[in-house]
Amino acid sequence: MRNVLLMAELSLREATRKRLVSVLLLLSAAFLGFFLYGVYRLELTLDQRALDAGLDGRSLTGASNAPVIYAALFGMYLVYFLGSLMAVLSTVGAVSGDIESGVMQSVIARPVTRAQLVAGRWLGFAGVNVMYVALLSAGLLGGIYAITGYLPDGALPAAALLLLAVALLTALTVLGSTLFTTLANGIGVFVLYGVGFTGGILSAIGGLAATPTLTTLGRAANTLMPTNALWLGASYHLQPPFLRQVGEMTRGANPFFSADPVAPALVGWAVVLTLLAVGGAMWRFSQRDL
Repeated sequence: MRNVLLMAELSLREATRKRLVSVLLLLSAAFLGFFLYGVYRLELTLDQRALDAGLDGRSLTGASNAPVIYAALFGMYLVYFLGSLMAVLSTVGAVSGDIESGVMQSVIARPVTRAQLVAGRWLGFAGVNVMYVALLSAGLLGGIYAITGYLPDGALPAAALLLLAVALLTALTVLGSTLFTTLANGIGVFVLYGVGFTGGILSAIGGLAATPTLTTLGRAANTLMPTNALWLGASYHLQPPFLRQVGEMTRGANPFFSADPVAPALVGWAVVLTLLAVGGAMWRFSQRDL
């Protein structure tokens, strides 16, 4: 375990040395500032409309506050997308990059097993990616709350599902890094990410058109790659009751948000798939001929 933690620490130092952390902080601050300024202007507009209508205020979880609620939802979707992008791009060369540059030969000559190296790589990059999404989620929802007073009741379970999705993507990217070249790995993981998103679209179309075949295909895609299903589960916790009722009436026609919670079995499968990906990466690199 000591060697695993050592490799995780080296991965964190590598991210810092490559200025990954500093660039992320600057770009994330710019994103939050830009987005929250838009929310601030939106809040001013809604307040003025309420005054013009002779109202004393508006319900934070009612239809009158729908623009702010949708802003929070789409903001968190952007957090999920940026976190997914970060998980893939930061980890795509975790193992293959060192092999291609020739650094790996000097690393594995040290008293660290290949399995420990892979586990440490995943732990280090997963720590960076999870912390990034956690801070970005807290900054976005905290900023919206400071400006409008609105905070989704299920913010914590929603954030937990997003963190699991990022950890899973990181694990799959590390696994791909032990199997393919850096470029092929990046393309492959993004294709898998697209499979998950396609599953959400097929499920939405199948529900709207009452077509069981499309619904089944969508569920199969979400099982193969459950990241999008985890986001849809997070979106359920981010919605107030009236928005969930709208989703139920439209039979889930919106592929971005879900009116139903994610199945516990799917969450469990995502955890198992994460562990299987890390374990598979450890085994594959231990058997690989360099």
